[in-house]
Amino acid sequence: MSATSETAPPAKGAGPERASSFSLDVERQTVPGAFRAYIGKLRSGDPGALPSIMGLVVLVIIFAQVSDRFLSKNNIGNLPGQGAYIAVIGMGLVFVLLLGEIDLSAGTTGGMCAAFAARAVFSGDLHGVFPGFLYWSLLVFMVAAIALAVWLKAWSGAVVVTIGVVLIATGLVDNNVTLAIVGAVTLGAAVGVVTGFLVAKVGIPSFIVTLALFLAWQGVLLFVLNSQPIGTTNYTLWYNLANANLSVFWSWVFTIVVVAGYLAFTLWKSISAQRAGLAHDALSLVLLRGGVIAAVGLVVTYLACQNRNTNPYLVIAGIPWAAVIAISIMIVCTLALTKTTWGRHLYATGGNAEAARRAGIDVEHIKVTAFVLCSSFGAFGGILLASTSHSVSLDLGAGNILLFSVAAAVIGGTSLFGGRGKPRDAVLGALVIVIIPNGLGLKPNLGVQYQQVITGVVLLAAAAVDAISRKRSQRT
Repeated sequence: MSATSETAPPAKGAGPERASSFSLDVERQTVPGAFRAYIGKLRSGDPGALPSIMGLVVLVIIFAQVSDRFLSKNNIGNLPGQGAYIAVIGMGLVFVLLLGEIDLSAGTTGGMCAAFAARAVFSGDLHGVFPGFLYWSLLVFMVAAIALAVWLKAWSGAVVVTIGVVLIATGLVDNNVTLAIVGAVTLGAAVGVVTGFLVAKVGIPSFIVTLALFLAWQGVLLFVLNSQPIGTTNYTLWYNLANANLSVFWSWVFTIVVVAGYLAFTLWKSISAQRAGLAHDALSLVLLRGGVIAAVGLVVTYLACQNRNTNPYLVIAGIPWAAVIAISIMIVCTLALTKTTWGRHLYATGGNAEAARRAGIDVEHIKVTAFVLCSSFGAFGGILLASTSHSVSLDLGAGNILLFSVAAAVIGGTSLFGGRGKPRDAVLGALVIVIIPNGLGLKPNLGVQYQQVITGVVLLAAAAVDAISRKRSQRT
């Protein structure tokens, strides 16, 4: 080609205007646009929480026909206390399921940690009542967990476990329910560090590691209780976790704070993105979402603040503590997953661990922290379960507890294959799980076998939806 030949004209649409329009995503999401985007998600195989919401509606309709007591204020008010432990353990499992892993020991971890807390409060001298090998084994285990956390750069886990070591070594957990509960959660964090180390660093499949720990912690539970259950009804704080309610005044305060906080946060996010020239939600969309949440919150709070007791001389009113705990934890976990670098790295690792590693994400650190959170939530879930059942029994956390918690997360919309899920999934799924025995219990002639069959069918349906959704998303 000669030097005098003409330069080829630029391709159509390849000029400066096209380049500048591609430089930033400045889309303004409106209400119709959000609706079309949601329909697109459904078509691409991401149903989100829709199946669990539909399941809730169907179950409510069925059980409302089975018994006229199902929709009574007293029965509905009991649901949070009956299912809060499932929601909390399930939220912890969401972190692990997002990675495509599993923790079969979350339930028994909760039982074992609750047993340590109960023994510390009941005996008043954890060091004196335990055999020497058990007490020192506990401290050595937690100190080893601190060392592993530091080595794996899980700094938050190291700090939490260190707090537990100080509380136990100084005897501050003795005769103090609040500090005993904190100590139980720190012990759960130590379990998570060790579990995460064995899975992420040693390379043992999470199924095998947590199955072994599932069995081991049941034995430790018997050691701690000395084969004698410990009641929790005499400890006011512990009992109130699953059985008490906020006052009417504080119920309204809680609802107003949650609704106002959501509106303020979403408005700030939309305005900040608009000023930065980035994609943002239109004001109409923000206000619509906030209005829906406000309407639901106000209606639920109004109903919760009515007297639920059939005895007019004894008033039971207010939002249950269990509901407040579950909602508060869900909000914090949602912010951690969606608004922090760690949360984005967790989703990336669950979507494709190798791609995340090549992108510079410390995959081992992410896995360890996920297991730390899962076991910590399992420990607090065990505390809630002991409050619900009024005692730390010899099989606390065993049996169907783990199955129900995993089922809650999956039914709510968390994928078993990793990369997709939200903390709200565990809360919605827990509602589905707890409604089944609650509704069947109002019909005495229906045996427990119905509960097992219906729960199994619901879980199977949720897993089928998850598998089908995954296949559809891979084809698009």
